[in-house]
Amino acid sequence: MFPKYELKDITTIKTIKTIIESKPDRVSLIIRHSERYFHEQAQMEPFMGLTDNGKEAAVKLGRSLGQTPRPRFFTSHIGRCIETAYLIDKGYFMTHGRVNNNAIYCHDLSPFYIKDMKKAVAMVSETGADIFLRSWFNNEISEDIMLNPEETAEIIIGFMRKELKRLDKNEMGFFVSHDWNIFPVKEFFFGITHEKGGQVGYLDALFLFEKDNNLYLANHQKEPFILQ
Repeated sequence: MFPKYELKDITTIKTIKTIIESKPDRVSLIIRHSERYFHEQAQMEPFMGLTDNGKEAAVKLGRSLGQTPRPRFFTSHIGRCIETAYLIDKGYFMTHGRVNNNAIYCHDLSPFYIKDMKKAVAMVSETGADIFLRSWFNNEISEDIMLNPEETAEIIIGFMRKELKRLDKNEMGFFVSHDWNIFPVKEFFFGITHEKGGQVGYLDALFLFEKDNNLYLANHQKEPFILQ
């Protein structure tokens, strides 16, 4: 039985609009790729692309964006993230007739925290993803297998902070990534555990934005708060 996740495209669209209406100086979001296929063989995991429904949802999200700030894309090197970025951009073009720069592939949006893929996959298969994540966040998994979870969250937020500063004020950074890149940020920066906050759905997002010389984090589950 393959896992099922909600599509959060409408929720993310609403959150984007709410944050843009607050007139931030710069805004970015780390967003999970759209709905994807699964395969019975774990080694096929990196090659699973988007479903037709996932493709439509990514295009719809892009079509819903305002003309400004225009999206600028950064993605994991995994194909479904690249595909998601392309289709969001395609939707944006369908509405506004404007082509954006090519997506930039970024190590910090990939599963860089998995140090031993074979052992990690075996552990997930044995315990299930939820128990594995809790063990990881409780520092119960060797760092030979998984990078320290707080360090993982710091790396991802550090990357987002750096790239946010590089954005033009008429740009919005789309960091297309994976649910396991989002979970540690929710745990250690938002204080939202996966047990209480639920799964990271497809096209679910966390936001980092700058306003009045402060940096804020937000998502649909938590009001904006200052990043210390």
